[in-house]
Amino acid sequence: MLDRAEEKATAQAAGETLRKVAFRGAGFAPKTSRYAGLLALAGLIALWQLAGSFALINPVFLPTPLSIMRAMLQLASSSALWQHLAYSVMRIGSGWLLGTVAGIAVGFAIGLSTLARSIGITFISALFPIPKIALLPLLILWLGIGEEPKIATIALGVFFSTAISVYGGVDAVPRNLIRMAQSFNVPFLAIVRRVIWPGALPSILAGFRITASVALLLVVSAEMIGAEYGIGAFVLQAGNLMQTDQLLAGVVILSLFGLLIGWLISRLERRLLHWR
Repeated sequence: MLDRAEEKATAQAAGETLRKVAFRGAGFAPKTSRYAGLLALAGLIALWQLAGSFALINPVFLPTPLSIMRAMLQLASSSALWQHLAYSVMRIGSGWLLGTVAGIAVGFAIGLSTLARSIGITFISALFPIPKIALLPLLILWLGIGEEPKIATIALGVFFSTAISVYGGVDAVPRNLIRMAQSFNVPFLAIVRRVIWPGALPSILAGFRITASVALLLVVSAEMIGAEYGIGAFVLQAGNLMQTDQLLAGVVILSLFGLLIGWLISRLERRLLHWR
C-alpha cells in the first residue's frame, strides 16, 4: 500500500511538473482590429441617426448623418465643392513642399554641423512655440493679399516640425555605423547617403504624418481668416448662415482628405522602408 501511495504521489508530482503554463508574454502588445473599429463607428452613426429621426436632437444644432450625406452629394454635384477643394489642395501642396524641403535641409545641417546646431536649435526653440496662424496678418503686410501669405503660413508650420524630426532622426542613427564607415575611409557624402539617410528615414516619414496634419489645420485657419475659396472658407460661410448640414459636410470632407493623406504616406513608408 505504501509503495502504491508513493507511486501515485510521484505521478502527481510529475504531472504537475509537465503541466503546461499559460503564455504570459503577450501583455503590452495590443493588436488593432479593423472590423471592431468599423462596427463601433457604424453603431455610433446608427445611434446618431436614430436620435435625429425621433427628434431627440435639434437638427439645427446637429443634423442627422443622412442630412449630411445629402449635403455632400449636392456639393459634389455642383462645381463649388471642386473649386474649394482645388484651392485648398494647391495651398497645402505648395506650402507643405516648401516647408518640407527647407526643413530637411536645415534638419540635416543641425544634425551634422556643430555651428549649424548651435545656431539652429536656438532659433527653432525660440520660434517653434509661436502659433503660425498669428503671423498671417504680418505676412499679409509683407507679401500682400493673395495666395503668398497663406502658403507662407503653411510652409512655416511645416518647416519647424520637419526640421525637428529630421535632426532627431539624424541623432538617432547609431554612431557605431558612422564610425565603421569612417574607418574604411568612406567619403562624407557617401556616409550621409548610405548610412545617415536610411537610418533617419523612419523618423523623417513619421514627421511627414505630423506635418501633413499641421498643413491641413493651418490651411483651414488661413482660409477662414482671409480667403474667398477653400474648404475653410466654405465651412466658415456655412456656419455664418447656420447651414449646419453643409458645415458638417465640409468637416467630413476635411476628415476624408486627412485620411487620404495618411494613406498616401503609408504607401510611401512601405515603398521606402521595405528593408525593415
